[in-house]
Amino acid sequence: MSRDRHTFFAPCPRGLEPLLCAELVRLGAQDVAATQGGVGFTGPFDLCYRANLDSRLASRILWRIGQGAYTHEQDLYQAALRLPWPDWFPVSCTIKVKVSAKRCPLKSLDFVTLRIKDAVCDAFKTLTADRPTVETATPDIRIDAFLDDTHCTFYLDTSGEALFKRGWRRAGTEAPLRENLAAGILQLAGWTSDHVLLDPMCGGGTILQEAAMVARRISPGLGRRFAFEKLRNFSPRHWQELCAASRAQQTKTGPLPLYGSDRDGAVLRAARANLEAIGLADAVHLQQADVLDLTAPAAEGLLITNPPYGVRLGDDATLTAFYPKLGDLLKQRFSGWRAYILTADLRLPKLIGLAPSRRTPLFNGALECRLYEFKLVAGSMRRKGPERA
Repeated sequence: MSRDRHTFFAPCPRGLEPLLCAELVRLGAQDVAATQGGVGFTGPFDLCYRANLDSRLASRILWRIGQGAYTHEQDLYQAALRLPWPDWFPVSCTIKVKVSAKRCPLKSLDFVTLRIKDAVCDAFKTLTADRPTVETATPDIRIDAFLDDTHCTFYLDTSGEALFKRGWRRAGTEAPLRENLAAGILQLAGWTSDHVLLDPMCGGGTILQEAAMVARRISPGLGRRFAFEKLRNFSPRHWQELCAASRAQQTKTGPLPLYGSDRDGAVLRAARANLEAIGLADAVHLQQADVLDLTAPAAEGLLITNPPYGVRLGDDATLTAFYPKLGDLLKQRFSGWRAYILTADLRLPKLIGLAPSRRTPLFNGALECRLYEFKLVAGSMRRKGPERA
């Protein structure tokens, strides 16, 4: 495997960039630099194997393969045509071109996408007399092009499916929390495997599943396929060695101090199915219960949740009635705990009647949210004045 230095970019949920920087450094990345929505870094090519396997926060790992200046669409065609696409993957691979832009002066990104696709196919036809097939749903190779106002940067996506699709989900639920955002929330909350963790509105169990995987030291990418396996420079031996080392580090400790509940029996069954899919059915304590009927499972711990209210119910009157009751529950039954609530409803602190000690802007996909931290000390967290913007 070549040790030449390569340049990569890892997009992630906005708000998690500093955490992703630290994670990539732990995985061996160099020249780590955060931008809005992702992190750039460098390293040997096989670093992308490790990042795809072990990153809990990245959405993809993109390999930068070229850059060129442009003023019109033909410049982009020529820049793409000059790249040695047949050196990177065989013509038998299906492809998809995805273009994104910021301050781009061109009128149609769809036309830009078409011209770059034509250039890739023409480069193959010149050398092989054949063209790769375009597949927009599940391509073997995804080509990303990012345009600013003067330059286009080309990437090959080494991940394939987005990394938050861990490959183990067996049952979907409504309004799911993305797995890499759940992993980031656990880190923002300062959760470690010796903390008691409760998600009282767990839905499909994403937060608990991510926590269980951390506690058992299960790599999030283990057991799924990646686009880098289609590239010509792929080293099966090195990849198998990494996977074997990952499996060897896993721990089998029995039940963990992880608790989840939901009043919806169907989504709770989905949570159990997802835990069973990754061999963690015995790691998490699940029960069907309304959040307002719960008591704390320990004297202290972390309550972390993404309430479905307002997504599943979509009723302002229901929210207005529910949140004060939730605040009373936290004050009365969870003294000594810290609570972290992710919501897109910025009225939550006012309605819940508690003063947040911290608020962190995050994005779940395109949905802007806040992660509110509440330190639940008896008698000390009641709201005393208007919420500051």
